[in-house]
Amino acid sequence: MESILVLMHVEPDGTLGKPALEALTAARAFKQFLAGSTLASGLVGADAGGAARQIGSCGAERFLAVAGEAYGVPRYATDAAAAEALVRASGATLVVAASTSRWARCLAGVAQRLDGRIDTHITGAAVSGGKPVVSRWYYRQRMEAVLQRTHRPWFLLTDVGCHEPWKGEAADVEVQSVQAGTASRTRFAEYRAPQAGEQTIRPDAELLFVAGAGWTKKQADGKVHHEEAADLILNFVRKTQSSLGSSKSLVDLSGEGQAVLPFLSHLNQVGQTGSTPRHPKGLATCCHGEEPHVVGWRFIHERRAINLDANCGWAQGKADVLYVADAFEVMRRLNEKL
Repeated sequence: MESILVLMHVEPDGTLGKPALEALTAARAFKQFLAGSTLASGLVGADAGGAARQIGSCGAERFLAVAGEAYGVPRYATDAAAAEALVRASGATLVVAASTSRWARCLAGVAQRLDGRIDTHITGAAVSGGKPVVSRWYYRQRMEAVLQRTHRPWFLLTDVGCHEPWKGEAADVEVQSVQAGTASRTRFAEYRAPQAGEQTIRPDAELLFVAGAGWTKKQADGKVHHEEAADLILNFVRKTQSSLGSSKSLVDLSGEGQAVLPFLSHLNQVGQTGSTPRHPKGLATCCHGEEPHVVGWRFIHERRAINLDANCGWAQGKADVLYVADAFEVMRRLNEKL
């Protein structure tokens, strides 16, 4: 019989974020198909009362919380102490958590403290032969593996965007307080974030907009229009609040100090040597659509592309819709409509 614990950290506004609710969905999937299993929720934050009420109807038998000002900010020492205390209090054999920066940083250490095992980048949770199994991808999302372990406790970090966030009615529940250590040599100073208008990487955005090296090539008039390209791209990203991606070739041009789309960095890179985002929709502009690019688009639900070449890689069954048109003209019209 498995005892399942889903670890969730409370956001500064007192609620649970999308990654935590996705981890809850994965944990509920285990409970549904593992006969005799139990489910407990473990909350960590400055105040866990509102978060517990938010998931009050999720079907968990126990609601455990490590609460206090010391746990309201991300910090290895306090996060690890809280997670360890919750696992011990619940007697969990399966521990599920979202792969956020807080849990990804500390749970490997917690697994070592408890003589457990941990697997990361989990994309699916299922049951086979009455035992829990998980799936994850290797080699830049080219190979999928199905994993099973007999060692307990087993810690699982689920990738964000692989499960539907749990949705249910709020309900009042009894929250059991768990004591954990607060000793830490790290002092939290402040949050620092870029201005909203300059933020281009948004993992939760509905749309991924990818710019390719074609934006930096000579256009129909025989000239390069990198300043106009930068304005068109940034205006579209700001107006739609989409996430900005880039091909490797375009990022490399920026890294070489050329005056070409200077707002791009390798953090924007999508593809075989970049990130593999999971957005509902994607729009590729001035990209070839070949294999390295498509690897990065594997989990985009609806894929569209703009390219002057009707025989480009995107046209070979790799895009749901291909617009054979000038990307400059299309983006001008789109920005006008927006």
